Amino acid sequence: MTPADLSRTVLHAVRRAVDEDALRAPVPARVRVERTRPGGSGDYACAVALQLAGPAALPALEVAAILRERVAAEPGVGRVEITGPGFLSFTLDAPAAGDRAVLDAVREQGLAYGHGDALREEILQFHHAREVRAAVTAHAVRRLVVAQGARVRVSCEEASDPDWARLGVTVDAHGTPPVPLTGIRPVPAGVTAGELLERLGPDAARWGLLRPAGHDRAALGPALLVQGEANPLFRVRYAHARVRALTRGAALLGFTAGHAPYADPVPDSESHAGTAQGAGHTQHTPGAPHAPYGEGSFPYDGAARPLLDLIADHPGVLLAGARHRAPDRVARQLEAVAHAFFDFHDSCPPLPAGDEKPSAAHRARLALAEAAGTVLAGGLSLLGIRAPEHL
Repeated sequence: MTPADLSRTVLHAVRRAVDEDALRAPVPARVRVERTRPGGSGDYACAVALQLAGPAALPALEVAAILRERVAAEPGVGRVEITGPGFLSFTLDAPAAGDRAVLDAVREQGLAYGHGDALREEILQFHHAREVRAAVTAHAVRRLVVAQGARVRVSCEEASDPDWARLGVTVDAHGTPPVPLTGIRPVPAGVTAGELLERLGPDAARWGLLRPAGHDRAALGPALLVQGEANPLFRVRYAHARVRALTRGAALLGFTAGHAPYADPVPDSESHAGTAQGAGHTQHTPGAPHAPYGEGSFPYDGAARPLLDLIADHPGVLLAGARHRAPDRVARQLEAVAHAFFDFHDSCPPLPAGDEKPSAAHRARLALAEAAGTVLAGGLSLLGIRAPEHL
């Protein structure tokens, strides 16, 4: 069960409680589920009972109890606890199955992983000044909200700078609107699009304009072009390129991610030993269903957990970026994914080394690496930045 699945499950429980007359309160449009903070109980928590207590004219603890009994029986939910004044804390059943569900969702949805329809009822109109950072930010915000189902129109106070097109910016209308519109007003860049393109090129220029929060000044110096770990843009794009290299390397070794027929968890000791069944194959019980990523625990150590969690949380980050008109949130998410990917890669190599044969463990690791690469490519695309196959 992914965080989005859990959110829908809790919302369904609220709707059932209202339909059954156990609660008399309006059903919210959505339920926000957050990862439990350090020291907290369970995997995820939400405050929906506190939100509904007032309209229902019931204590929050009583509302939480009503919802707990309806959520606890749902598939994928292991335990539901009530904590504090009425928070619901959820422990998911079979974490490995939840991880597989996330990786399956990434594989199936591709670059659209994290897109949704939460804003499908919204018709938005953004307006910005004739200034390069405002134009690029409005364009990125447009892409984020469209990815969540909204319809958008963007206008500029004056005629567009012709160089904006080289940054991928499009504007629907120009001039002063007859009614106030939602303004996109980041701190101005202090340079023109032409100057940025000459010094940085389109990708580094867009990253430099979008990475800081709108209320912070954008750093647009030569550090954006440094080919090293100190440059977050390079690190994000290098992580993506490294994933693509892993996929190519696996193909040369005769294996791929996500299609291997293995059914049992692979101990870490076996991940470095190959198998007696030939390159990349383990025993499979005849007639048993093939599991793309294996059953039980995944064959990698704790270094995978931060990366798995970031990938699972990615849809929520994209939605938050759209709701708050904040592409910087997406940029920071990509930096975190890249950092977690390299930690995972160094701790659990997806490719065999030396005479080692490809194993089920390698296929599972490659599946996680490719999911990270998909998230990085999709996020960069939403920011209007290319994700090269080679660096």
